[in-house]
Amino acid sequence: MKLREEEVRVGDIRTLVLRPVDDRKWPGLLLYTDIFQLTESTLRTARRLASAGFVVAVPEIYPHGPLAGVALEFDDAGKQRGLDGAAATTTASFDADRTAVLDYLHQRDDVSRLFVTGFCIGGHLAFRAAFDPRVAATVCFYPTGLHNGALGADADAGSIRRAAEIQGRLLIVFGSRDPHVPADARLFILNELYAAGLTDLEAHVYTGGEHAFMRDVGPRHDPALTDRALAEAVAFFHES
Repeated sequence: MKLREEEVRVGDIRTLVLRPVDDRKWPGLLLYTDIFQLTESTLRTARRLASAGFVVAVPEIYPHGPLAGVALEFDDAGKQRGLDGAAATTTASFDADRTAVLDYLHQRDDVSRLFVTGFCIGGHLAFRAAFDPRVAATVCFYPTGLHNGALGADADAGSIRRAAEIQGRLLIVFGSRDPHVPADARLFILNELYAAGLTDLEAHVYTGGEHAFMRDVGPRHDPALTDRALAEAVAFFHES
């Protein structure tokens, strides 16, 4: 499917919007990046999702400081700059930006309903976006910080304790070899979600998957697991 891409500003937030060229309405999908922001790697994933029938909005997660407009390199320096950007961003700031982008998608004439997804820190941000009652379904790919609450500048954002606020469907994808979300952390997350009363919940643990196995740059990338994860996410959204 051919796509149309544009850059928009949602307030101060630089956001790329990708959608099928067909002018009918499609579900809107807020896609949160990892700490490296709007890299070509993430945009390739966004294009794949848009071609499956979504209006995909990909905002910068650090739009208000020195990393605004910057796509970071996948090296030690880029990683450190991304971590520094996270450390300088409060949960309240992340939440305010989320509301702005969801409002933008909700108000578009070509959007029917709202979905959210995200990777790594973006998976945690996607989880928090699911608190918005307008969000019909959320897919979190290897979300970091859910088990211990760590998010940006806050040692404990309390995200998992708010799980009962989620009204839409939820799918969480983990890799079995992810040191940031090891087995005990995955078990804790699932116990908390079930204890919160979430019944429309799926959790997938991909054998052999490392952290960021869907990033198509570097030795951790697993193309087969990536294809499987994206196919299952698209099916999950289309069934929601």
